[in-house]
Amino acid sequence: MKRDRILVIDGNPLDGAALRAALCERGFDAVEASSAEGALALVPSFQPAAVLADVTLPGCEGGELAGRLRELGSDAAVVVAAPHDRLEAAVQALRAGAESFLVRPVDAGQALVVLQKALEKRGLRRDRAELRERVRARAALVGTAPEMQGVIELVRRVAPTKATVLVLGESGTGKEHVAQALHEASPRRDRPFVRVNCAALSEALLESDLFGHEPGAFADSEERHLGKLELADGGTLYLHEVGSLPPPVQVKLLRVLQQGEMERMGGRETLRVDVRVVAGAQHDLAEEVRAGRFRDDLYYRLNVVAVALPPLRERKGDIPALVNHFLEAAARTQGSEVVGVTPGTLSALFAYDWPGNVRELASVVEHAVSVARGREITAEDLSPVLHGARPEESGASALIPGATLFEIEREAILRTLEQCGGSTARAAEVLGVSVRKIQYRLKEYRSGVPGRRHPELEDVYAEAHK
Repeated sequence: MKRDRILVIDGNPLDGAALRAALCERGFDAVEASSAEGALALVPSFQPAAVLADVTLPGCEGGELAGRLRELGSDAAVVVAAPHDRLEAAVQALRAGAESFLVRPVDAGQALVVLQKALEKRGLRRDRAELRERVRARAALVGTAPEMQGVIELVRRVAPTKATVLVLGESGTGKEHVAQALHEASPRRDRPFVRVNCAALSEALLESDLFGHEPGAFADSEERHLGKLELADGGTLYLHEVGSLPPPVQVKLLRVLQQGEMERMGGRETLRVDVRVVAGAQHDLAEEVRAGRFRDDLYYRLNVVAVALPPLRERKGDIPALVNHFLEAAARTQGSEVVGVTPGTLSALFAYDWPGNVRELASVVEHAVSVARGREITAEDLSPVLHGARPEESGASALIPGATLFEIEREAILRTLEQCGGSTARAAEVLGVSVRKIQYRLKEYRSGVPGRRHPELEDVYAEAHK
């Protein structure tokens, strides 16, 4: 088992040696230094998990040590030790990033307890940072198709604002990913991101889930329940299938959006909440308004900014990048050695219409990674629904991970042209790009733009230029 490394900095060699010995006896890997400069020189190679430093040493005054550790890229937890007459220096160190402090002379037992707590907090910080990176990776919006680029640019511009956003798109197009991306790119990123599925609950349960309830609000409600609006205070609330909201809940939500006020069910206290609302809908809310099933005033409040997500069948040019994104995530989760797909498999993915959109593609890739027999996904590894007319495997061995975007796009265009008999019009339709773009790219490929040539596809080049 790997032992935590502790760096002890003490100007008194005897005290430093005693602390180091005590820490080693308790299972730590400890080294000592008699000066701040000497200790900092050890940081890159030793990489301590924690530093126990005498705050009276030159270079350790106040928060100077914590700051210099950060400059070296170290996230070591800092614990300082100060005599009774220098406690103000310890307080300054705490304000500058130190985790805790001890009073000199340092008791080895007490130092052990304080260091252990500091290491636990460091571990929690690392776990939170890793989780946030995973969340941000999942929230990443992937795509180079013009329609998707418009969505990404709109999200970038709107995210820092407080504007309510209505995300429209078919099921599986990634409406929640847009909501998550808006949250992660906003000043609210360190506050909660809370989801509510408006179509999954009855009216009473949905109202309680959103607004909470007081004891006695209804049968068997013996305790106070905080609703999602309170839990999302300061953060973002995503309302999935907002068109399913019952009329009474629509009225209460409108008040939250207009005045930032609400009451729990069965309560009389008016509560203030600061929540950015992002609503998702796969049906036209304007039509719901015309039919009298959705309040027009709530619709206008939700539709401050509208983001329309295109279905995958209209942005097939994004399939290589999406496959790469989902493949890396699935391989990491499953501990798989799969690193790419064969060109023929990519062609099979282009030929499918994806009624389940991006969500279906993610499921297909996850399935393929699970059953793949080698390091590349082949057509045999795809879900049965894609087992129609499979293109023959090509001898080309370009893989998506490790390839450049130029290579990925070239592979998609040339293989699609091959399946379409060289028809640039049909290939453009399949890929969701313009004919002009394909013709322009073909000129690039033939003019020697860096990248692997496709001598076996010379007939495709010739057919496309007839």
